[in-house]
Amino acid sequence: MTAEKIKELVSRMTLEEKASMCSGADFWHTEAVERLGIPASMVSDGPHGLRKQNEEGDHLGVNESIKAVCFPAGCGTAASFNRELLTEMGEVIGNECQAEGVSVILGPAVNIKRSPLCGRNFEYYSEDPLVATEIAGALIQGVQSKNVGTSIKHFLANNQETRRMSSDSRIDERTLHEIYLAAFEGAIKKQKPWTVMCSYNKINGVYAAENHKYLTETLRDKWGFDGYVMSDWGAVNHRVGDLQAGLDLEMPTSLGANDKLIVEAVQNGTLEESVVDTAVERILNIVFRFEENRDKNAAWDKDKDHEMARKVAEETIVLLKNEDAILPLSEKENIAFIGKYAQKPRYQGGGSSHINSHKVTSAMDMVSGMSNIVYAQGYIDEEDKTNEKLLAEAVDAAKMRKQPLFSQDYRMPLSRKALTENIWLCQTVRMN
Repeated sequence: MTAEKIKELVSRMTLEEKASMCSGADFWHTEAVERLGIPASMVSDGPHGLRKQNEEGDHLGVNESIKAVCFPAGCGTAASFNRELLTEMGEVIGNECQAEGVSVILGPAVNIKRSPLCGRNFEYYSEDPLVATEIAGALIQGVQSKNVGTSIKHFLANNQETRRMSSDSRIDERTLHEIYLAAFEGAIKKQKPWTVMCSYNKINGVYAAENHKYLTETLRDKWGFDGYVMSDWGAVNHRVGDLQAGLDLEMPTSLGANDKLIVEAVQNGTLEESVVDTAVERILNIVFRFEENRDKNAAWDKDKDHEMARKVAEETIVLLKNEDAILPLSEKENIAFIGKYAQKPRYQGGGSSHINSHKVTSAMDMVSGMSNIVYAQGYIDEEDKTNEKLLAEAVDAAKMRKQPLFSQDYRMPLSRKALTENIWLCQTVRMN
């Protein structure tokens, strides 16, 4: 739909209808105006797979989502340094969104990793803004090639989870521009995501949702962003002020409370109706961009997409050293997998990006049928103490050939030669 037609459509809306468009209809949908042919539009969590909730919605991953394909998280895909791979991954995710009627997938997440204590680091790409923005741009390009939008997030300086709804990121201008803004800038200018999601935190004393300097002066005036800005779920504190700052869509629904505040502000003269009109135009532009390019014949083959996820996972592996040519292993040698996660892997983060996986392929699944493979669990991770029985089983597995992997006290490893010739230990890190 052209800009002129959207403006004409907005001119036919009542003030109340326009105010309602600035808030979600529920947890995952924009508002519809049936009398004017404006459809609801669905957004869904990402960014490393589709977390679409058909039933009751929530943003914490409590209620189950549809079966979907889990791709490697951002920390892994960034390690590939492979733009073409990420574009291909984005194309697959975009097609899945088309098949499920999702107009915008919420991601990629590009915030800078500045502390190992940040609980969202698995989803973020890098401590390097160039890597972050290049990898994000590649994913955006792939998803949006399927006429599905992305929502690059969390804008801006959201670098911790502890008290992230009220924390204040105090950052000088140079650091903001060279590190924190830079992670967003390249991808927004080049790949033009359909939407941007603002963060919860304050930036130098002003909440991101009501920060005119970054939502309007930087994002739109300097970078040329022309989509809509949505809030992170529950990030709105002052709806009228947020709207004036450049926050177009509040998510999720406020159940009409903030819609009423917008109407009252227009009626008492504290908010120009043109500000509301502009926000609605931005939202409708994206709603109709998806609706008019909807591929109703789109279908997704979960098994095929699972193989794509495996291809991406292979590219995320980083080999730092290969002294004495330990790798690749010979398939003729006896090989032991020791560690619970070789059989039941931990393979993704949690919360709002948690995927209800269609299929999980473990390391042991990949070697099933090979006669030279032995497995031992090694430990129980529900409690932080050694299980002597499981330890003994692991030691027995390590003694598959003439030499054990460990010396008698089971603490000092044998020579690298013994390791190379006799055994491969697959020990997975415990995560408590």
